[in-house]
This record gives sequence, C-alpha cells and structure tokens, in this order.
Amino acid sequence: MKSVSRTSRQLSVFILAICFVTATLTSSFAQDAAAPTKVGNKATPIDRITVAKGFQVELLYSVPSQEQGSWVNLCTDNKGRILVSDQYGELYRLTPPPLGKPFDPTKIEKVPAEIRAINGMLWAFGALYVGVNDYEKKIPSGLYRVSDSNGDDQLDKVELLREIEASGDHGVHAVMLTPDGKDLYLVTGNNARHPKLADSSPVRQVWGEDHLLPSMPDGRGHNRGVLAPGGIIYRVSPDGESFEAYASGFRNVFDAAVNRDGELFTYDADMEYDFNTPWYRPTRICHVTSGAEFGWRNGAGKRMPFYADNLPGSLDIGPGSPTGMTFGYGAKFPAKYQNALFALDWSWGKLYAVHLKPNGSTYTATKEEFVTGAPLPITDAIIHPEDGAMYFTIGGRRVQSGLYRVTYIGDESTARVQPKIENNEARNIRHRLEAFHGRQDPQAIHVAWPYLADEDRFIRFAARTAIEHQPTEAWSDKALTEKDPAKQVELLLALARVTGVCPQHRSEQTPPVDTEMRDKLLAAVTAIDTEIIELPQQLTLVRTTQVILNRFGRPDDMLVQELRKSFDPLFPADSVELNWLLCETLAWLQSPTVAAKAIALIESAPTQEEQMQYARSIRMLKAGWTTELHTAYFEWFLKAANYKGGASFEKFIQFIRDDAVASLTDSEKASLAELLEKKAVKKSALENLGEMFAGRAETKWTLDELSSATQTGLLERDFANGRKMFAATGCYACHRFGSQGGMTGPDLTSAGRRYSPHDFLDQIINPSKVINDQFSAITVLTEDGKIHTGVVVNLNGDSMMLNTDLTDPGKQVKIDRKKIEELMVSKTSPMPVGLLNRMTKEEILDLVAYVVSAGNPKHEFFKK
Repeated sequence: MKSVSRTSRQLSVFILAICFVTATLTSSFAQDAAAPTKVGNKATPIDRITVAKGFQVELLYSVPSQEQGSWVNLCTDNKGRILVSDQYGELYRLTPPPLGKPFDPTKIEKVPAEIRAINGMLWAFGALYVGVNDYEKKIPSGLYRVSDSNGDDQLDKVELLREIEASGDHGVHAVMLTPDGKDLYLVTGNNARHPKLADSSPVRQVWGEDHLLPSMPDGRGHNRGVLAPGGIIYRVSPDGESFEAYASGFRNVFDAAVNRDGELFTYDADMEYDFNTPWYRPTRICHVTSGAEFGWRNGAGKRMPFYADNLPGSLDIGPGSPTGMTFGYGAKFPAKYQNALFALDWSWGKLYAVHLKPNGSTYTATKEEFVTGAPLPITDAIIHPEDGAMYFTIGGRRVQSGLYRVTYIGDESTARVQPKIENNEARNIRHRLEAFHGRQDPQAIHVAWPYLADEDRFIRFAARTAIEHQPTEAWSDKALTEKDPAKQVELLLALARVTGVCPQHRSEQTPPVDTEMRDKLLAAVTAIDTEIIELPQQLTLVRTTQVILNRFGRPDDMLVQELRKSFDPLFPADSVELNWLLCETLAWLQSPTVAAKAIALIESAPTQEEQMQYARSIRMLKAGWTTELHTAYFEWFLKAANYKGGASFEKFIQFIRDDAVASLTDSEKASLAELLEKKAVKKSALENLGEMFAGRAETKWTLDELSSATQTGLLERDFANGRKMFAATGCYACHRFGSQGGMTGPDLTSAGRRYSPHDFLDQIINPSKVINDQFSAITVLTEDGKIHTGVVVNLNGDSMMLNTDLTDPGKQVKIDRKKIEELMVSKTSPMPVGLLNRMTKEEILDLVAYVVSAGNPKHEFFKK
C-alpha cells in the first residue's frame, strides 16, 4: 500500500529523541504496564481500542489472511452492501448485520469479476469504479469500471478505462464523485506517471523543480530521478476519455473527500526519512483547490508552505501514514461528528475527527483522536447509508486484517444535521476565478487582475493561475509595467513560469532560453522597493527571483549587482522564512556579505533545522569567506554530527559538508586541513541535553511554586529567551512548534489552546500523570519469556518491528506476531522528569509564556 509502506517503514528513524530517555527492557513487567492482552492470529481486540466518549466499537470479523488476504478499501453498492478489497488480491461483497447482531462470515461473497489489487472504489453511474495499483503487475494499474453484464446481480464485466503506469507504493488509489456529480476524482501518488492530459486541465503543464541551488537527492536513494509534478488528483469523465490534472504536487495521498460546500480535501505525508530536516513537512490535511500545487519534490527539494508557487496545508497532523478519508455525513452520530472529516493514519493506528471552519475562501481546522489502538493499521472507513454506522478496516501489507463497526450509544441527539446554506463571498470569488482555469477567455485577465493583491492567499493563487492560462502576449507587457508591487510580484512569478523552463525538464524540443525575457523580468524585480513592501510580497518577490534565475540562467554582472543591492539590505530579517529565501538567493548570487551573516545566524539559531538550512544555503558559496568564518562553518559540522533525524539525516549532513569542502580553494583546504580531518566526538542524547546549563546546581521545582509564579509573572516576558529555553531543554528534539522540531512527542504549536500555564507545567513536572496514547510505548511478552518495550515502527505480514531505544533508531527488534503472549501499553512516560531543574525561575516563566502564547506576545492569553 502506497501510504502504508514508506511511512511505516521508517517511523523508527525519528529524531534526537531526548525526551525519550529509554524504551528499555524492564523487569517490572506487571507494575509498569496497562492490563495485558493475549495476542493470537486475530484482528486487534476491542479492549486495545479507544473510542471517543459515547461511542462503541465492535470487531465484526477477523479476516483469514490465507483465504481473503488483507483488506484495504470499502464502499457500498446500490443496494447497501459493502464491497471490500484485498490489497493484493480479490474483491468481496458482504451485508453488514443489524446493529447488535453478530456477523455471519458465511455470507461473504467473492465477486466473480477478474479484478485484483484494488486500492480505491466508488459505486457511481450504475457501476463500480476502481483504482488498481498492482504491485505484482499481474494486471495493468489504472482506472477500471466493473459492472453486471447480464442483470444477475453479479459484477462480472471489467473495463480498463485508462492505464496509468505505476511502480510500487504511491500509485493509483481512491475514486470519488466530483461535487457536480458528473465526473470522477482519481487520486494518485508520486510513483504514478501521468497519462496524456486534457488541454482543459486546471494544472497547466509548466511545472518544474525550480531549485535555485542544486537540490540534494534522498540519501538512501528513494525516488531519485522522480521529477515534478509528483502525485496528481485528476478530474476524469465517467468513460475515462477526458483526464484533467486538477491539482498536483502530492506524495502519498491515498484518499480524498468532498464536503457539503463542494470542496475537496486530502491527507498527505512527506518522506519520513527527512524527519528533523528543515524541509520536512508533517503529514497534513490539504484543501485541494483547482490548479493547486502542494510542492512535493524528491530529496531535499520540497517546497515549503511559505513558497508562493505552492499552497499550504490546512492542518498539520504529525507523524503517520495517510490512508482513508470520509466525511461523517449520514452518520447517526452527534452533530459535531456528522460534520467532521475523518482521516485515517495506518502506522500510528489513529482515526482522527477533523473539524473544519471556514476562513475566507479556505478553512482552518482542528483535530481530535476519534479511534485509536495499538496496533491498529487502519486502512479505510465509510458511513453506511442505511444504518448510519461507521465501518472501518485494518490491514494492508499483508498484516492481520479485520472489519469493525462504530456506533453512538451516548445521550446526545443523533438527528440528521440539515446542511446550512451560507453565502461565502470569498469562496464565490475563488470559484469565479477557477472557472477560467484550463481555458482561454477574453474576460479572464480583466476579472482576475484585481485579486492578485487579495489578502486571501487561495484567492491570489486562483487569480494567478487564471492569468497563466491566458495567451501570454495578452498580459506580459502589462505585468512588466504594473505599478502595484503586490500585484506585480504575483504577475512576475506567473510570467516566469509560463515563459521559462527549468533545466531538469528541458528537451530537444524546448526553445532556447529567452534571455531578453529574463532581463525584463529581473529589471522589473530590481525596480521594486523591497524595503517598503509587506512580508508576504517580500517572500513572493524573492521566491519569484529564484524561479527566474533557475529557469533562465545567470544574467550579466550588472543585473547580478542590482539583485544584490535589492536583497542584501533585507538579510538578515526578523522572519525565518524570509531568511531561508534570502540566504539561498544571495549565496547563489555570490554576495560577499552573506557568509558572515549566515554564520552568525547558524550560531544564534536555536534549532537544528534552522542551522542546517543556513549551512545548506552557503555550501557552494565562494565569496566573502575568511579563515575565521570557514573555521566556524566546519566546526558546526562537528556539532551537527550529534544531531538526529530520519533515516537520511546523516547522509544529508554529509552531502552539505561534501559540497562545502568541494567549494574550497586549494589554499583554503590547506589552511583548514587539521579541522577538515578532525572527527566528531559522538555524544549520547542525554549528554547533549541542556549544554548551556552545565555546572548549574539543580533546583527541584514544585508545581505549586511555579504555578503560583505564573499568576502574575507572565506579562512582558522575553519571548526570544523562551524560544532559547525551548531549544536548550531539548523540547525541539521531540516536539514540533510551528514549522520546526521533532515528531516523537505531541505538537506544541497550539499548546495555549489545550493547556493553562498550570496544566502545561504539570505535564512537564509529572510526565507520567497523563500520557498521550499516540506517544506511548508498548511492552511485549513473547512465548519464550522475552520482554521488549518500545514503539511499533513497522508492520509487515506477521512481523512487528519495535524500536527499543528512540535515541538510537538502529536499536530495533523483530517480533513474530503469532508468538506474542501478551501486549500492553506502558504506564510510564518516555519523557524524563526533572527537565526544569537546572533552569532559573525567570527562564521557566519565559519558556511557559513562549509556549502557551504560541510564540506570540500579542496572544489573547496576555490580554487577560
């Protein structure tokens, strides 16, 4: 399974897991764990599954793997029967039992149609549409239609509507109806090659890699050579003849869902090998709009959420492997859950309820854990149209499969929620603009132009995309002479995209580089006063410059000087995101000032991600160096050797260093020879913890003492020092905060909405008081009497991999699931106690203020 195989495979290779002191073997098995579960050749029992208050879960059926495989997809047919597919095998049909009644497995029917490896299903237009992703290549992957040829109520006719070449994971997946009910959406990952696309595609085929500095491929070779556009969601006619690329830039999308507003959502994940690198983006819910680009590129080439040629996700979820999605419409659930978007995570065993809230033309979102289990490799979920229950499956990658049902038994009303018809003007504007995507219209430029400077990012993106689809000669001169810089930065990006071709996508048929257009574009860039435009426009302008330079090549020295003059005064900026783009751009321009500025940022940046990004940006810089600056740079690599991340992390650090060494002159290499030969002194995670506190005496702070201090002591705190404390205590190693940090602990970005200062301190001082299920270790007793404690990082058939020491991703043990005697969740938090004991009270208050305010001193909390 696409989503399953990659993300689950390396969740062990997480990060500098400082907060995980150990998940070591323990002799106090019974004392340190929850009630044990006997494990046999059955699906996860319901006593190992937690569900939201008022709900119950039933295990209807444990799938006999030898006969019926491992189930990954569900849908209902026109008679309310459930169709279910084996990831590598056949298709089955069953009727769910009445609520409260047992399931009769003898009623499972094998569908006679000669079809296999179904990874997505939809009953529509009187037939079953399926996405086939056949790993074993026994039949072509692609979009199929399966129907009843003679009216005997048996699906027996198979038609291949469109073959899509796919290899292994991240291939052809879900199928769903478009909002108008006329066409289909087809979801595919980045290992599916796009077929011939219709000219009416909202995604115009001007995609590129657009890396100003050479991108680094994955250190372990994953997807090397796989270029844009990445995964695509298509809009397809029911006969398969018309294939439009609706949105692109995905990695391992497996499913998607459409809400009552007619808006499409999906759940995507970046490469887990990239954990704790600056370019890693957590798994996220994406609002998929017409022509959208979500920025997957191989290796270190991901487009970050702040890139203007990319759209951000709506909600970061955290580590995981995205699988099924569905809205709760039709469920006999309380209103909150009828309106929820349910998103499934295979590797962490989570079924999230995502609550969307309109925000301009898009949405904001929050999440809650609706169903969780250990292990619970959950693959798909549906709401049954007749009984209003949720049905979900576990399985995939030949692990033990099961069919479950979720019903509500609480006291709240489950009356059907009536859709509210609300006029959202921002959404209406975006839709009007999207109507010009994929077609030329004389009105498009006039209609779209005013919205290029709209405050709503999704509207700006839709306006720019509408203009990109119009004849270039109709708007290029106007773009180059536009007086409003907020509009012009978007127009220059559009013009660079449609008139330039990135080097990796050039062919013999590609026209020569249009140097005249390059010089016009860069002249327009340098004419904009960079110091008076707002941060969003600064980000767009610098990113646009990167696209121009990548697609058109280096200009003459005079234009290079003008570009340096425009951007040098901005660097460094208060914005980490702007510094990212400026450092790369100025390094490419060989600015003589950037080395000193970048080294200063490396030395002051509190997170390894930020340090690593600046180090990466200057690795090919040859101007402006001194021996002192080079010494500081290469000493940083000795420090970085102790940073931890995903499976490719060390390789990426090595790639950066190799390029840096290659950029030295012979004389520079000679003067730095001793340092270049020096080997890093490896330290354990705990030895690296809190270096700035070395030599301090410990103070055993009490909760009452610190909580009392927060009552009056949180106003006018030092937020910069709070961020520094967050790093110094190792919090970034395990916890994400904003766009940086680890993934082995809960994301603390929204901690201010979840915790009061008292509760936040309680979590730190008493870490085992309440343990988030998602981050609990499990303890396993095998039949031979061995005890293992750790985190499940991979499932494959009957094998389960435990990482027994998250400070060392290589410490794993392989357990035969059939030989597990007992399995339980540890009651002891892997987060160490005493993290605050070497901090002063003032430092602790700075830390608390920083976290509960989400790093914003103007946060609502401080207005009380």
